Amino acid sequence: MTGFQLDHLQTLVALVEEGTFEAAAQRLRVTASAVSQRVKALERAAGRVLVQRSNPVLATEAGSVVLRLARQVALLDTDAQTALHAGGVEKAAFSVAVAVNADSLATWFLDAVASVAESGAVLFDIYREDQEHTTSLLRSGTVMAAVTSTANAVQGCSVEPLGSMRYRAVCTPRFQARHRIAPGDAAALARAPRVDFDRRDELQADFVRGTSGRDAAAAQARHFVPTSSDFARAVALGFGWGMLPEQQCESELGAGSLLELAPGEYTEVRLFWQRWNLTSTLLDTVTEAVRRGARASLHEFGRR
Repeated sequence: MTGFQLDHLQTLVALVEEGTFEAAAQRLRVTASAVSQRVKALERAAGRVLVQRSNPVLATEAGSVVLRLARQVALLDTDAQTALHAGGVEKAAFSVAVAVNADSLATWFLDAVASVAESGAVLFDIYREDQEHTTSLLRSGTVMAAVTSTANAVQGCSVEPLGSMRYRAVCTPRFQARHRIAPGDAAALARAPRVDFDRRDELQADFVRGTSGRDAAAAQARHFVPTSSDFARAVALGFGWGMLPEQQCESELGAGSLLELAPGEYTEVRLFWQRWNLTSTLLDTVTEAVRRGARASLHEFGRR
């Protein structure tokens, strides 16, 4: 394997992000043939096939390794250029790819990084993914950092605790009356219709199991609403009961438009920040903003 050329690495990033040779060529202002030649040269240097020639183009396992390197080189290059030209010619904003779980995205994350976006130094490329699955995007090199529930650091990354989100089991008063759910009656929750985010969402089922010691009924009606704000709205409209982050239901509980089905009980989802283990001014700036936002919005682990 020989060293990689910078323009070849930049071409790989453009190809994977744009999805086709033609779109990558347009972005780089070269011909599609030039894109193809650069990728072939990169594959010769790597000694591996780096992309699947599909539509859209996808990185292979080896391609993900080189893609991650390409994005790290781009980040470090931007940091160096910024340091060299501080106070000089204004540079274009750098795109920082981050994976964030849907509930964090809907509640605290955007507020946390708003000042960084407003500064004009960073363009955020946010991938919404379940907190259990955000680390897969780190491993593939798709993102530089992630809000995740995984405490074990991905190879090449550092990890630090952010805090926990607390979820309460809630429904409308009308739903509670219709399904005759007494406060604390977890067994009734196992029978009443519920709202799940998607078919991977186990939060509601785990709450029933943890509070009643039984599994949800096999025939339990389930609504699937795969966006955080619409999930909360579905619960508020009486589709079913669901586990909502405290930030999404506190005012409604205070107003009486939602009721807590298991007072004093909650599910705690611990969140961590994983990022590339690189010395980078831009990534440090994003990380510090996320820390401040988490301190303001999340609970310390285990503290009631």
